[in-house]
Amino acid sequence: MADEPTLVKCLVWDLDNTLWRGTLLEDGEVALSDEIRALIAELDSRGILQSVASKNDHDHAWARLEALGVAEYFVLPRIGWGPKSESVRAIADELKFAPRTVAFVDDQPAERAEVTYHLPEVRCYDAAEVLELTQRPEFSPEVVTVDAKRRRSMYQAGFRRDAARESFGGPDEDFLRSLELVMEIKRADETDLSRVEELTLRTSQMNATGVHYSDADLRALLADPDHDVLTVTLADKFGTHGAVGVLLLGYHEQVWHLKLLATSCRVVSFGAGAALLNWLVDSAARAGVHLAADFRRTDRNRMMDIAYRFAGFTDDDCACLAGPGSGERGDIQFRHLAADRRPAPSTMTLAAPELGRTPAGA
Repeated sequence: MADEPTLVKCLVWDLDNTLWRGTLLEDGEVALSDEIRALIAELDSRGILQSVASKNDHDHAWARLEALGVAEYFVLPRIGWGPKSESVRAIADELKFAPRTVAFVDDQPAERAEVTYHLPEVRCYDAAEVLELTQRPEFSPEVVTVDAKRRRSMYQAGFRRDAARESFGGPDEDFLRSLELVMEIKRADETDLSRVEELTLRTSQMNATGVHYSDADLRALLADPDHDVLTVTLADKFGTHGAVGVLLLGYHEQVWHLKLLATSCRVVSFGAGAALLNWLVDSAARAGVHLAADFRRTDRNRMMDIAYRFAGFTDDDCACLAGPGSGERGDIQFRHLAADRRPAPSTMTLAAPELGRTPAGA
């Protein structure tokens, strides 16, 4: 069976005779077809970002995009007179996207060839085939999550947040307080499963085990009163960060077994991981139990090992590990902690449920 194609995360548009009909500087007026307008909206709804690499006068072209009512769909546009390969590269770099996840569409063969020469992993398409892109597998994610549908707005909020951070003159902790951060931890329901599965697949550096939990695995855990599947969202005054973490927790008499902790790298600098671990440790302390966290070393998750150790987890053995330690564990190790009370975070508001076995009939 052929390998599945890498999904496109960002489509970069040429403007003249590609996005719109006509050449702006020669014709004065250009037109946007209903089909292209619908295509832009459809790609956006699939969580595919869109940008512009066009040789045009920036202010003139951007004013035209605004007049056509589509400017809001484009992030980090590069409109000027430089090589388009440089524009595409700059867009990919700023988004932190690998070139193989970026696509470019242009009506001019020479422009496509120039991009291909300098960025061979970027997929280039003729404007004549642009209306067929939504039929192609690389533009067709199998699941479109709630966060994917609002991906553009989350990136735009992130750009405003980054600008605020650069202009802020005080200590970093004061900047975090100025964001009015709110972390919400909740028990997952069936509507959250696609986001939970996506997080287990997309996170690597802050993923404690790298173990993939399928939709069926997660549904079984949701139905088990001895387990909790918890989702974590983060928001601030600029907008939502979306789902940023997931915890799979098993309950034993003397110990809570943290089978998986995965958090998005996007929110590490906001102290999200530390706040989450301290909340969990404090919850275990109030329940009078220890914590045993699964950890499987991968080539990318050293950050998670450091986060566990910074929170106080160790390699020390404990009698409490006999319960969660039964059965085949392969190369998964325990990180153990005798829980103690922890203060609430000082830079964010945290809303979370009381943890523990779900009472029968609840």
